[in-house]
Amino acid sequence: MIIGIVAVDRSGAIGKGGKLPWHYSADMKFFKETTTGNAVVMGRKTWLSLKKPLPNRLNIVLSRQTEIEAQDSVVVLRDVESVLSLNETMDSDLYVIGGEQVYQSFLPHIDKWLVTEVPLTVEDADAFIPKDYLEGFLAVGSKELEANLIVRFYERVG
Repeated sequence: MIIGIVAVDRSGAIGKGGKLPWHYSADMKFFKETTTGNAVVMGRKTWLSLKKPLPNRLNIVLSRQTEIEAQDSVVVLRDVESVLSLNETMDSDLYVIGGEQVYQSFLPHIDKWLVTEVPLTVEDADAFIPKDYLEGFLAVGSKELEANLIVRFYERVG
């Protein structure tokens, strides 16, 4: 199963200056608990924003650049089709974790969304979730992580 996992502000922002423009421990804990033991796919910029591979996960970096070296638990693939082919051979779920271009590229393939609604609006944000990312999805539940921080769960209709 391919699952999009994202935190968005009220205007759909997901990043600013190559970073998450907020820090919520409860959301980080939810992300870690949810993705551990699975595979995560991210773009080159998201990969570079991490200091090291996310532990206990297969880290797939989607990049046409060759400067990223494969290492334990890290695979570098050049295109979405390669990731989809790898996903068919895996026993785990594949979490799409960003950034903006990767979310856009995987939109037709995502089966579920886990969306943390961040209760603020980031000034000068420069990365956004695609506007129509929930088109064709139905809200199926939610979970409060802490006061005013809610994760909503969506499943593809049909």
